[in-house]
Amino acid sequence: MVGLMQKYFSEIQSPLGEELGISNKLAIPRLTKVVVSAGLGKAIQEKKRIEASVRDLTAIVGQRPVVCKARKSVSNFKLREGYDIGVKVTLRGRRMYEFVERFVNTAVPRMRDFRGMPATSFDGQGNYSVGIADQTIFPEIDIDKVDYVQGMNITFVTTARTDEQAKRLLLMLGLPLRGYEPGSEKQ
Repeated sequence: MVGLMQKYFSEIQSPLGEELGISNKLAIPRLTKVVVSAGLGKAIQEKKRIEASVRDLTAIVGQRPVVCKARKSVSNFKLREGYDIGVKVTLRGRRMYEFVERFVNTAVPRMRDFRGMPATSFDGQGNYSVGIADQTIFPEIDIDKVDYVQGMNITFVTTARTDEQAKRLLLMLGLPLRGYEPGSEKQ
């Protein structure tokens, strides 16, 4: 097992279950998948943006992303049904834990003016989403070869039933949520 995955099963799972009052190991919140996506509205005019985004996202996550197509035509945006407008990749298992570990330990510290991730970006069902403005925070991206600065969305999908359970899980995994310190009882 990889570092964070092993850490979850050996150091995080039992204390989290005790803290939340859950005795069944299978009911303890865990991370099920991480979805990394990038919307490319300007790809309508510049087709190279899709290729560049696929290349960058593949380097970042270690898995080839899926190109998303427009479902409907919107004349105000000069968008036709079937146009390539985004890329996304879903990570599970070993790759998911490797990505989360690299995100927390190497990418987040490289963010400019970083004061923590917003603790309000939960969806009410235990999932957390965060937007990244620049893909160059990841060390896998060579800044000299970047054609377009592209942002992305990262969604952490958990089995937690409430946002509070998900916050505790993500804090224990190392995500720096603004206003919450690891080990603090303030929630």
